[in-house]
Amino acid sequence: METKRIKRAQLNLRLSDEVKDRWKKIADERGLHLTDMVIASVENKLLNSDRREIMSFIEKQGNVFAKIENNINQIAKYVNTQKNISDSVLVDYNSKLRELNCLQIEQNELFRKIYKLLAK
Repeated sequence: METKRIKRAQLNLRLSDEVKDRWKKIADERGLHLTDMVIASVENKLLNSDRREIMSFIEKQGNVFAKIENNINQIAKYVNTQKNISDSVLVDYNSKLRELNCLQIEQNELFRKIYKLLAK
């Protein structure tokens, strides 16, 4: 359960009306209080809304790779049933597998970085 912090101290900032309006618009678009957005930015913390968005993205990525892997399995079943595959199809298939492997390695590295950010 999250404890509520009581905010008693005040900090007055002087900035142009344009900057204030721009910040306020960004906060409104994110469904945040301007104070919370500024504090999170200064402290280099992710907002809860950003965390949820990142986790949703990660889940979607997992689903994309699951679909690709399912397609690969279907191709493998077809080849096993036919007991034949042309050289050109095999070369293309292996190329796509290598590309998929590289993308998964890159994705996993990005996920490691994201998890480190989420831990802040």
